[in-house]
Amino acid sequence: MAKAIPTIQKYMTTAPHSIGTEQTLAHAHEVLRSHHIRHLPVLQGGKLVGMLTQRDLALVETLKDVDPNSVKVEDAMSGEVYTVSPDAPLDEVVQEMAEKKYGSAVVVSNHKVVGIFTTVDVCSALADLLHSRLK
Repeated sequence: MAKAIPTIQKYMTTAPHSIGTEQTLAHAHEVLRSHHIRHLPVLQGGKLVGMLTQRDLALVETLKDVDPNSVKVEDAMSGEVYTVSPDAPLDEVVQEMAEKKYGSAVVVSNHKVVGIFTTVDVCSALADLLHSRLK
């Protein structure tokens, strides 16, 4: 008998760190570094408006005249964010991430960010599923 596919809620990182649009890129670096993360959902007034990644920062900062102490997050973030609900099936989210080459999915419930599911979480889910289903 086949087991049910788990939802993203089982493997997501709850209460992810986020950053505001008006924060500087230097502050974003500090948040990423201090928490050992690569993705920051960007909020404005508590509403998800974008995503800032370690890769975004590296790319923007290669541009001439970019001062991380004065450039704002909103100038470097991506406005396109892959969002899912906590009850989204794991297989569908992972497939979408693979097809579109997304590094993360932001988990949203009632218009609030409740989690993030990154490629690191995908690896944890795969290890867990391999151990539990192939024993």
